[in-house]
Amino acid sequence: MKLDPIRRRLLELVAHRDPPTDLKKASLACGKNHAYLHQFVHRGTPRRLPEDVRWALAAHLGVDESALRDGSLPMPVTTGARQVDAVTARRPRVYSRILDPDTEPGVVAVPEVRVTAAAGGGAVAEYEALGDSWYFPVDWLRHELRARAADLKIISIDGDSMEPVLSAGDKVLIDTSRVAPSPPGIFVLHDGLGLVAKQVEYVPNTDPPTLVIKSANSRYQDYERTVDEVTIAGRVIWFARRL
Repeated sequence: MKLDPIRRRLLELVAHRDPPTDLKKASLACGKNHAYLHQFVHRGTPRRLPEDVRWALAAHLGVDESALRDGSLPMPVTTGARQVDAVTARRPRVYSRILDPDTEPGVVAVPEVRVTAAAGGGAVAEYEALGDSWYFPVDWLRHELRARAADLKIISIDGDSMEPVLSAGDKVLIDTSRVAPSPPGIFVLHDGLGLVAKQVEYVPNTDPPTLVIKSANSRYQDYERTVDEVTIAGRVIWFARRL
């Protein structure tokens, strides 16, 4: 098949990585089977890389996630008297917590919380607001993240098990309406021992239904839990990090 710009760019990034890598190693670094990226590049399956795969792959290759996103080639976007590149144009404005959404149309508050109850066994997670809110453009949430503000929470990451994808102190935006790991992704969940952010996917053909829970950091082992043993608080759909 004829390769599109994204697939050609992926091959270039893999070829020039130092230390060396290949599609097989990069696939495994994303938590996928060894043939995943070969099929993506040469067979067109999947048609687009899911968000969680892009972030993990970007971390493995040492590039910005936008380099692996469709339409991320530098393209001028006219915005009145000035121009910005297409990637910058898609980034949300994040407002301070003292902003009043009643006086700023098109902006909605998303609370920063900690999970207070999520003891496994399929229970519903409960939250305690920390008093701070983050403000996002409603249109960006709806069209870029395909999320409703009422379903969103901001949570802080603790620990290094998802390094280099997520680091301690990162703020993650979770969609609490998306609690089924299909497709696989990064989720905040209680695994029976504590609250964690992990890569989660179903184990095919298991009875009872079983999840495999993976860390991005190779120092941590994968493990399995049945669906009834965990409480998934939500899917991670965006994050912020201090530079």
